[in-house]
Formats: sequence, structure tokens, C-alpha cells
Amino acid sequence: MVTADDVRSCAMALPRTSEHLIHDSVRFRIGRIVYLALSPDETVMAFGFPREERAALIAAEPEKFFMPRPSDERFNWVRAWMSELSIEEMRELITDAWRMCVPKKVAAAHLRG
Repeated sequence: MVTADDVRSCAMALPRTSEHLIHDSVRFRIGRIVYLALSPDETVMAFGFPREERAALIAAEPEKFFMPRPSDERFNWVRAWMSELSIEEMRELITDAWRMCVPKKVAAAHLRG
């Protein structure tokens, strides 16, 4: 099972990431862009994900992934039950969300290194 410490460790290893506490929820940002968030009870991980691919991801594994709150549906955002994620899957989701927010040169340099 993925824990908040696993998420934090993965996110904070990515360049330009900063951690913030907003409305009792931990959020990880690049500048002002939030790409990852944990629910206050640390059972749900929300992350950036291409909106046009969201329905397919949720349909493929509805026990793991679900829609963002209605107020967030306009954004590139998906939520997942942390208890259903593997460590490798969590790392991949976080890294992909991070890559959506940083300049391509930063992402390429980090992934090469």
C-alpha cells in the first residue's frame, strides 16, 4: 500500500517541486501549478492527467481511479485510492503529472540523469 510518505518522497525528488498545506490538504506544486495532492485523510491521491484520456483510465480500473470533484473536472485531474496503487504505479503517475508542468528541458534533464 502506498503511503503519504511514499508520495512525498517521490514528489520531492522531482526538480522544482514545492510542498504546501492548503485547506488541510498537502499539495505539490511547480511554481503556482498544482500537479499532485493528497486528501486530508491521506487515502486519496489526486494528480495531473490528460483530460482526453481520463475516461479511459477510469473505465479500465474503476476500483482504483475515479473522477475529480465536479469543481475540478475542467482541469487535467484524476483521483486514485492510494490503497490500490503499487509503488511503481504511484511513481509513474507522479512523474507523468510532474512532466506536464515543467519545461521540457527540465524533464528531459531529470529523466536522463
